[in-house]
Amino acid sequence: MSHQPPHPKYPTFHALYAHLLTLPTPLLPPARPATSPSLTAAISALSLHPTLEAACHILNADLPSAHFLVRHMQAPPAFEGMYLHGILHRVEGDYDNARAWYGNVAGSEVFEYVWEEGGGLDAAKGFIGEVEGLRRRKEGKGEGEAVERLGEKSLWEVKRVVEWCAGRFGEGRWEDATSAWVRPSEEYRKMGEEMTSGGKGFRKF
Repeated sequence: MSHQPPHPKYPTFHALYAHLLTLPTPLLPPARPATSPSLTAAISALSLHPTLEAACHILNADLPSAHFLVRHMQAPPAFEGMYLHGILHRVEGDYDNARAWYGNVAGSEVFEYVWEEGGGLDAAKGFIGEVEGLRRRKEGKGEGEAVERLGEKSLWEVKRVVEWCAGRFGEGRWEDATSAWVRPSEEYRKMGEEMTSGGKGFRKF
């Protein structure tokens, strides 16, 4: 199967990830589809494990590309993909669905890795509530301090998930991503259909 060569500026995950961390923090619904549209191809060209690729797209505020990937990982045992699905909905402003996905992964290893010392599910849902409140207050008002504080928390959460996924799945190429695909139960299939927002991907699923 042919694949895109890595971007010359970002030939490795570490090079790409370091750059993504310099972009505006994913906190509130992005004003445009991606912070840097040219990075969408650079991210996909690395053929990372789909969880890492989805996280990179979220950091680039390319939510449609991230959504395409997590929709193939929206049932156990793909808890990492399910958790990223929740983070994606938090960033895009769909807070009820974010809370639902967080609840579905509570108790999983990845969720415990991120939140065990930070207060667990109650704290995670409390964070979603803070972001939701910020979005409501921010209309026409300055919220610089809250944006900075919650932005740091948002970035911390994504970075913790990336740490977990990199440790579990590695940072190398996954040319055929079908092994990460999970066929959802009827319950999760219906949930996914209700949450779908579109988007296209690049690799085999």
